[in-house]
Amino acid sequence: MWSICLAQSSPKDFLDEHNKARKEVGKKNCDFEHSMGPYGENLAQGYGDLSGVDSVKLWVAEKAYYDEKNNECVKEECLHYTQVVWNTTESVGCARAKCDNDWMYVICNYYPPGNYVEMRPY
Repeated sequence: MWSICLAQSSPKDFLDEHNKARKEVGKKNCDFEHSMGPYGENLAQGYGDLSGVDSVKLWVAEKAYYDEKNNECVKEECLHYTQVVWNTTESVGCARAKCDNDWMYVICNYYPPGNYVEMRPY
């Protein structure tokens, strides 16, 4: 006989259980650094309520520093922008979390990654 389970686990339920286990072992890392993993990665941080949309807008604002003709950044950083628009990226995964220091952290990972030297983003 089959039984019906009416309770569903939300993404927050999964996250809460992970955070509970991490807290038990003192896992607190508020370092703002790239993971150096196999993905393209954009990071943003801000005090208060930095949203995911705000973060992407910050990265896209770097378009002003991208010289499309010469395929290079001028004056300022533009690699966050080129990663956002990289033409071979098929998957994007993003997360946003508030750390114990009250700073909001936003991360997006891109697969396959972009920003290959001498290649154009689009």
